Amino acid sequence: MVTILVVAANLRPTITAYGSVVGMIGQDTGLGPAALGVLGAIPLLAFASVSPLVHLLSRRYGPDRAVLGATVVLIAGTALRSLPGGSMATLWIGTAVLGSAIAVCNVAVPAIVKRDFPGEVPLVTGLYAAVLSTTAAFASGLTLPIALRSSWQAGIGIWGLLSVVALAAWLVRLRSVRRVDFESRGARTTDAQTMWTSPVAWQVTMFMATQATTFYLLVTWLPTIEISLGVDPVTAGWHSFLFQIVGIGAGLGITPMMRGRTDHRLVGVAISVLLMVAIAGLLVAPAWVLVWLMLAGVSSGSSLVLALALIGERSRTSEDAGRLSGMSQSVGYLLSAGGPIGAGLLFQATGSWTYPLLAVIGVGAAQVVVSLYAGRDRFTHATV
Repeated sequence: MVTILVVAANLRPTITAYGSVVGMIGQDTGLGPAALGVLGAIPLLAFASVSPLVHLLSRRYGPDRAVLGATVVLIAGTALRSLPGGSMATLWIGTAVLGSAIAVCNVAVPAIVKRDFPGEVPLVTGLYAAVLSTTAAFASGLTLPIALRSSWQAGIGIWGLLSVVALAAWLVRLRSVRRVDFESRGARTTDAQTMWTSPVAWQVTMFMATQATTFYLLVTWLPTIEISLGVDPVTAGWHSFLFQIVGIGAGLGITPMMRGRTDHRLVGVAISVLLMVAIAGLLVAPAWVLVWLMLAGVSSGSSLVLALALIGERSRTSEDAGRLSGMSQSVGYLLSAGGPIGAGLLFQATGSWTYPLLAVIGVGAAQVVVSLYAGRDRFTHATV
C-alpha cells in the first residue's frame, strides 16, 4: 500500500506545476495562448498514445517492473524539460517524455490495485487519488513562488525529486513482489479486441474523458482566468492549490458512499451537476470566485476517484482491469486534450474566458448523461 501511494505522489506535480507558470513560460519563449494550450496538452496526448501499449509491457515484464522503468523515464523527462537555458526542443521533448512515463503508471497502478486489493477497490482508489491530488495541489501552490525566486525551470523541475523517492520505494517493493499467474486461479480474461467492442468499456472511457477534460482545462487555465478577474498571480496560484486540496477531501469523502455498492449512478450525476453549478456561478457572480472554485474542486476530486474506481469495478480480473485502464485512459485523455487546447483557441479568438467556461458547463452536462450508463452495475463482459 505504501509503495502504491508513494508512486501516486509523483504522477501529477510535473503537470499541474505548468499551469502556475504558464505566463512566465509564454513571456520567456514567446509562445501565444494557443501554443501554450498545446504544450499543456502534450502530457494528455502522451497518455492517449502510450496507454494502449501498457498492457503489453505489463504482460512482458509485470506491472511492477513496468512502473519501475516508467519512474526512471519520468526523472529523465522532468530533468530534460527544466534544463536551465534549455531550448524549445528540450521543453517540448521533455514534456512528451514525462507524459509518456506517467501514462505507464496511470494504466498499471489501477491493475495492481485490482490485483492486490480486489475487495477494497473504492477505498484504495480513494487513498491513491488523495495522495495524487495532494502533491498536485502543492505543486500548483508552490511552483510560482519558487519560480519567482529563481526561474520557471526550477519551479517545474523541483518536483522531479518526488520521482526519486518513488524510485527508491519501488526498488524496495520489487524485492518482495512476485508476478501472479491469474490464469492458474481459473479466471479467464478477455482479449484486447473484445474490450474495445464492449459498451460498458466505452461508457467507463467516456466518463474518464469528461472528468479529465474539465480537470486539465481548469488546472491549466484557472490561474490565468483568475488574473483576468483581478486576482494577483500568487493568490491565483494558491486558489488553484485550494481547488485541488478540496478535491482531495471530496475524493476521500465519496469513498464510503461507494463501498459495498456497485451502482454509482446517483453519485456520478450529483458530482457532475455540482461542476455545472460551480462554473455557472463563476460566470454570474465572479466576486464569489473562492466559493465556486471549492465547489468545482469537490466535483473534480470526486469524479477522479469514481473514474478510477470504475476501472476496477467494471472488470472481472486484474488483467481485464489493465486492458480497460489502457483503453479508457487512451481515448479519455486523447479527447480531454481538447480541453486546454480548445480553451486557449477560444480565448485567442474571442478575447474572453466566458466561452471556455461555457464549454466546461457543456462537458459537465455530457458527464451527467455518461454517469447514468457507466454507473450501472455491469461488467465489461457478461461471461468469462
